[in-house]
Amino acid sequence: MSSHPSRVYAARLVGLPIFDPVGEQVGKVRDLVVSIRSESSQPRVLGLVAEVFGRRRIFVPMTRVTNIDSGRVYTTGLLNMRRFEQRPAETLVIGQMLDRTVTLTDTGTVGTVYDVAMEQARTRDWVLSRVAVQEPAKGFRRRGQSHVVEWTAVEGLTRRDETQGATHLLAALNEMRPADAANVIHDLPFERRAAVVAALDDERLADVLEELPEEDQVEILEHLDSERAADVLEEMSADDAADLIADLPPETAATLLALMEPDEAADVRRLMSYAEHTAGAMMTPEPVILPPDATIAEALAHVRKPDLAASLAAMVYVCRPPLEPPTGKLLGVAHIQKLLREPPSTLVGAALDTTIDPLPPEASIDEVAAHLATYNLVAAAIVDDAGRLLGVVTVDDLLDHMLPANWRDRALRPRAVPRG
Repeated sequence: MSSHPSRVYAARLVGLPIFDPVGEQVGKVRDLVVSIRSESSQPRVLGLVAEVFGRRRIFVPMTRVTNIDSGRVYTTGLLNMRRFEQRPAETLVIGQMLDRTVTLTDTGTVGTVYDVAMEQARTRDWVLSRVAVQEPAKGFRRRGQSHVVEWTAVEGLTRRDETQGATHLLAALNEMRPADAANVIHDLPFERRAAVVAALDDERLADVLEELPEEDQVEILEHLDSERAADVLEEMSADDAADLIADLPPETAATLLALMEPDEAADVRRLMSYAEHTAGAMMTPEPVILPPDATIAEALAHVRKPDLAASLAAMVYVCRPPLEPPTGKLLGVAHIQKLLREPPSTLVGAALDTTIDPLPPEASIDEVAAHLATYNLVAAAIVDDAGRLLGVVTVDDLLDHMLPANWRDRALRPRAVPRG
């Protein structure tokens, strides 16, 4: 191997890009795989769990890692693209060691693991050498005292602890995009996943649920109490919530809809009333809707909102009152490029594009795709027979429904032999 830093901390390694010898990024680090024999011997680091194209996870042996430096990991480029599957004798550092309750052998101090360091031994193998432990907060301190100790100075890391917390894993997850966090949660053991889900706030859990495979969504929701499950569904986009509720047993679905806020439940019920695989079933009822006498400055203020998806920020939909779907008559759309070129005091009604016909809620997936492709759009307006705006179908909504049902968790064809 080439030169390495003398010590690498796992929590700082997660998320680093992985490059091949010619400088092409091939993935990101998501975890470390180690073999723990006993608390008296340093565990050997077997390799990295890397996320590659298609959000698939593969195993990268440490023998393929040539350098870890300057916020990057370099490999030989000869990677086995078979999906990673954890073996019984293997432990995931991020997924299974962070937040574990341990005891420092010299003092009897009890704390939780918040990081683990690896170093290269004289044999050139990488081993876990240090454990970073945090005591519980005491008195007026917001955080307890921290200790970084030798692996052999800690008891409890080889024990399968079902009461393992989630504080430090949550810190790592909160640094990730929802899709990346969902991938980590998907791979966690059941007890660990339950602890993480319990600790996530409702909004973050909603974001993550939208990125998980359907079976994971259902399993997580069914293990929440009904009140919290309803709160999480309210935080999800209405189309995603409708898809998830449709996968639940009818009695459970009815209970959760009854617990949701009436307006949120009404949006979900309306989407569920449309036939599957139609524009109505996959639309979102929350685009940017403005009256014709709003100014362009007001329109730009709406599309600047940080939590607005890029596909929804690309156009403003101008309607007669009421402005909640189903609205008054749709007058036209205003493209973001047009809004940026006009004086801020101009009325948005003066910047309308009326040349694109909207679609009916009965439009098929193929018809929506053809419409978006024909007019080079990232969203399509959906109206009823009276021309009232019901919602919009975005290109990401369309892809969600055009891809295979299990696309989020689908393994691509193996391109190399299994790891030995």
